[in-house]
Amino acid sequence: MPSSPSTKRLLLTVLLAVSSIAAQAQLTPVGEGGPGPVKAAHLTAELTTLAPPSINPGGTLQAGLVLTMEEKWHVYWINAGDSGQPPRVVWTMPPGIKAGPMQFPTPTRLPLGPLMDFGYEDNVAFPITLTADKTVKPGPVHLDAMVSWLVCSSTCIPGRAHLGLNLNVVTEPLPVPAPVGALGTALTLLPITPPPGAKFSVLGGKHDFVLTLLTDDATSDPEFYPFEPDEIDNAADQEITRMPGGVQLRIPRATDPQTKILTTPALPQSLHGVFKLSDDVAYDVTAPVVPGEVPLTSTTPSSGSGITVPTAIGLALLGGMILNLMPCVFPVLFLKGLALVQSSQKERVHARAHGLVYALGILVSFWIIVAVLLVLRAGGSQAGWGFQLQSPTFIALLALGLFFFSMSLAGQFDLGLSLTSVGGGLARKEGYAGSFFTGVLATLVATPCTAPLMGAAIGFALAQPAGITFAIFTALGLGLALPYLLLSFQPSWTRILPRPGAWMEILKQLTALPLFITVAWLLWVYGNLSSLPAEPTRGVDHVFRLLLSLILLAIAGWALGRWPARLQSTVSAVLIAVCAVAIALYYPKDTNLAWAPYTPQALADARAAGHPVFVDFTAAWCLSCQVNERLVLRSADVQQQLADRKITLIKADWTQYDPAITHELSAVQRSGVPTYVLYPAAKDAPPDVLPELLTKDLVLAAIQRDAK
Repeated sequence: MPSSPSTKRLLLTVLLAVSSIAAQAQLTPVGEGGPGPVKAAHLTAELTTLAPPSINPGGTLQAGLVLTMEEKWHVYWINAGDSGQPPRVVWTMPPGIKAGPMQFPTPTRLPLGPLMDFGYEDNVAFPITLTADKTVKPGPVHLDAMVSWLVCSSTCIPGRAHLGLNLNVVTEPLPVPAPVGALGTALTLLPITPPPGAKFSVLGGKHDFVLTLLTDDATSDPEFYPFEPDEIDNAADQEITRMPGGVQLRIPRATDPQTKILTTPALPQSLHGVFKLSDDVAYDVTAPVVPGEVPLTSTTPSSGSGITVPTAIGLALLGGMILNLMPCVFPVLFLKGLALVQSSQKERVHARAHGLVYALGILVSFWIIVAVLLVLRAGGSQAGWGFQLQSPTFIALLALGLFFFSMSLAGQFDLGLSLTSVGGGLARKEGYAGSFFTGVLATLVATPCTAPLMGAAIGFALAQPAGITFAIFTALGLGLALPYLLLSFQPSWTRILPRPGAWMEILKQLTALPLFITVAWLLWVYGNLSSLPAEPTRGVDHVFRLLLSLILLAIAGWALGRWPARLQSTVSAVLIAVCAVAIALYYPKDTNLAWAPYTPQALADARAAGHPVFVDFTAAWCLSCQVNERLVLRSADVQQQLADRKITLIKADWTQYDPAITHELSAVQRSGVPTYVLYPAAKDAPPDVLPELLTKDLVLAAIQRDAK
C-alpha cells in the first residue's frame, strides 16, 4: 500500500496513542491553577509573565507558556513535520480579559530516522498577549489554563497540566518591561514581517520549489518551514544558492518515499511559512506559487536517480512478479492457480490460451492506466501510479466490490472459483472472458500495492517520454502475469502444488482476510479524501454511509447464501446492492454556514456584538443530534433564515466532557444533549430553549419570535 507523509503521521500518531494508554490514564490535571512550575513526564510546564502580573484597564501584558524538556526530548512547532502535534492552551477567562493566540518561535529541524520533525529541544517559551478591556474594574482576577502537549524522544508521551495566573488590575501606570528570561528570548525569536525592501517569490515545478528571498539581512544557514503539512519533503536537504542581494532555496515537494509520486499532485496556490535566515532572524513570508520549469539538479528523479531504461524495465518486471505476493494480489493468483489445478487434467489443451488471455487482461488494463496518466500529464496534472485512489468515488466502488467478493471467499455465498464471477459468462471459469477479466481485476486490486523494486522504476517511468513509459509499465504488467502464465504453459508444474481436497475450501476462506484488511484500509483512505479542512466531521459522515453500504452488501450476500440459485434471491440481492452503491456515492450538498466552536468568551463576544446567537449543544454519539442537524439545521429554508437574520452560529460539542458546556447547559436548565438555544439580540431578553426533537417549523418560528 502506498505510504505518504500524511499516512506516516497518522500511523505514528496511532502507535504513540497505543503505547501511551497507561500513561494517559494517569494524566489527570496536576497543579491548582497556579503559574507553576509543574513537573510532568520529561518536561516542566510553567506560565510566566514578562513583568509583574499586573495590567491596566485597556492595556496588555505579555505572558507565555514555558516548557523545559529533559535532555534528548522535544516538543513541536505549529506544523510538527512528519509526526507530532503542537502544544495547546485552553483558557477560562474572567469577563473583560482576553488571551491572544499562542505564538511559536522559529523551530529547528529534528531528524528521527527517515522522518523529520519541526520543534524545540531543551527550553522554549510560547508568548501569549493578554488584553484587558477598558471597562475592567481594578482588583485581583484569576486566569485558568488547561495546557496540553506531546513530548517525544524515541517514544512520545502526551501530557497536560492545570495552570493559571493571578493578575492585578491596577490604574497606575506600569513600566515597560525588559525582555528577559525564557519569555524575553522567545519574543526575540518570533518570525517577523520582512522589511519593506525584502522580496519573497516561489517557483513551483514538477518536483521542486525554488524559493527566492531578496534581502539585505545576512544569512548564515537559511531554512524554510511551511505552515501547512504535505507541501515539502520535510527530511530532504534544502539546497542553498547564494546570489547578489539574497538567497535561493531549492526544496523537493512532498512525495511518497517509495514511488516518488507527489503526495499532493496539484501545486498549492501559495506558500506560507517561516524563512529562517540565521539563529536570530526569521521572516514570516507568503507568496503565490508561480508554475514553471525548474532546472534539473541531482535531486530530480529523472536525472539524478542513476537508473537507465533497461534497468528500469528489469526492476519493473521483477517488481511485478513480487507484486503477486502482496496481500492485495495474492488471492487472485491463488484462486487462478486453484482453478488450474482442478482443471489441468481435462483442459490441458486450453490452458495456454487461458494463460495468454489472462496476461492480455492485465496488459490492457496497464495500458489504459498509462494512457490516462499520460493524458493527465499532458494537461499539467502530476498524477502517478495509484492515481485512482485520489477519487473518493473510485475508492468507494473498489471497497464495495472487494468486500462483496471477500464475503464469497469467506463462504457466505458461492460465486464460483473465478474472481470475475460477477455475472453471466464472466462467472464461468472455463470462459475466455473469465480469464481476461480476472486479469483486469488483478490489475485493479494491485493499484493500492507497491511491491519492492517498483518504486524506483515507476518514478523513473513517469518522468520519461511516452514510449519509454509504456515499455516500463508493460514490463510491470508482464511481471504480474508471469507466474500464472508459466503455470499455464507448463501444466506439469502444477504437480508441485498440493492435491485438491477439503483444505482448499479452508484456505480459500483464509484468503478473504487480506481482502477484508484491504477494505479497512480503503475506508481509512476514503475518510481522508472525503474530509474538508473547514468541516472535519464530513469525512466521518461519508465513512458512516460507506459502512452502511457494506452492511447492505452483507445482507445481499446473506440472501444469496440463504436461497442459492433462486431468481428471487438474486433479484433481491441486486436491488440491495444497487441501494448500497447509491448510498455510498451520495454526497449531500455542503452547508455554507460556518459554526464557531463554543467557549464562554465566544458566546459573550457574540452577544455583545448585538446579533442573535443560536447555540447547538451536540455530540457525535447523540443520534438525535445528528438527525436534527441533517434534516432540520442543514435544510435550505432554515439556513436561509439564519443567514438573513445574521444569527451567529455556535456549536457546543459535548462529545468529550467539557465543564464549560456543562455549566452553560445548567444555566438553561438542561442536563444533556440535544439542546438548542436561541439567545435574542436584546441582552436582557431570556434565551429561547427549543425542544430536543426539532422540526423546520419549530426553528423558523423561533427565528420569527426573535425578529419581533
